[in-house]
Amino acid sequence: MRPLTMALVACLSGAACATAAGQAWVQGEGEPAREAEHRGWSDTRGARAGFLEAERAPERTPATPRDTTPAAAPTPNAEEVVAITAQGSGTTPAAAFRNGERFRNTYYDFPKEDAGPKNATIYDASCKPITLVTQDFHDRVCVQGSGRLSTGETVSFAKRDCDCAAVCPRTNQKICFERLDPARFPTGRGALGKPITPLRSVAVDSSVIPLGTVLFIPEFKGVSLPEGGRHDGCFVAEDRGMKVVGRQIDVFTGDPAATIRLNGLVPSNRGVRVYADDARCRSLVARGP
Repeated sequence: MRPLTMALVACLSGAACATAAGQAWVQGEGEPAREAEHRGWSDTRGARAGFLEAERAPERTPATPRDTTPAAAPTPNAEEVVAITAQGSGTTPAAAFRNGERFRNTYYDFPKEDAGPKNATIYDASCKPITLVTQDFHDRVCVQGSGRLSTGETVSFAKRDCDCAAVCPRTNQKICFERLDPARFPTGRGALGKPITPLRSVAVDSSVIPLGTVLFIPEFKGVSLPEGGRHDGCFVAEDRGMKVVGRQIDVFTGDPAATIRLNGLVPSNRGVRVYADDARCRSLVARGP
């Protein structure tokens, strides 16, 4: 199979990137690569949660005589180089990776406002107050990028470096938001301006994986889904994150509890294999930009 070349439209200026609506602000504040990043992440807690069951171990069978026949050569697409050239950057190519190469894996979710005193304010891009929220919700939504208010309304990232906004404790950023239609964006909006879907959308470094790319990640294939059935291992790169840099895949779980539970089965920072434009995910190609 010939190398796949995919174009990524790069931001024309830093200011344009800073105000791009829908950018995810995912967890991961530079901790060591082998440490958990999400509050509450725990392998043991996730395993006890009972959500997203792991596959059972196969039945043991008696050993058979060793086959000395030489193994077949790997198929060409198993190590296909996926090269990306960013438009607007001359002929300088962006990062490239081989299909099957390991990427760091993390998770992010969609916080919901709980009951409590509303002692924090979130603002729109014009620095007009949107509403009062709890401090806990403010401190989570300014990291995750989108969230649901106690009224059922959805808000999402609109602008960075807002003079009116309070400093986000985890990122030291001052973020402004905008209201979204909860019917259209029930779990938030991604960097493509489209709704993002739990356990289907992922955030990426778009200089490595262009937005809209369909990805196959075999570590997730067969994982039980909350609504029934099992995951097919297919995802779509539909979001970005300030802390998602280089070879990293940040899976959108949609719910903090799901993050904890999923982390018990596919632990964060262990690394997952990533395949772009894989034939096993042809059904998702229509979700591209």
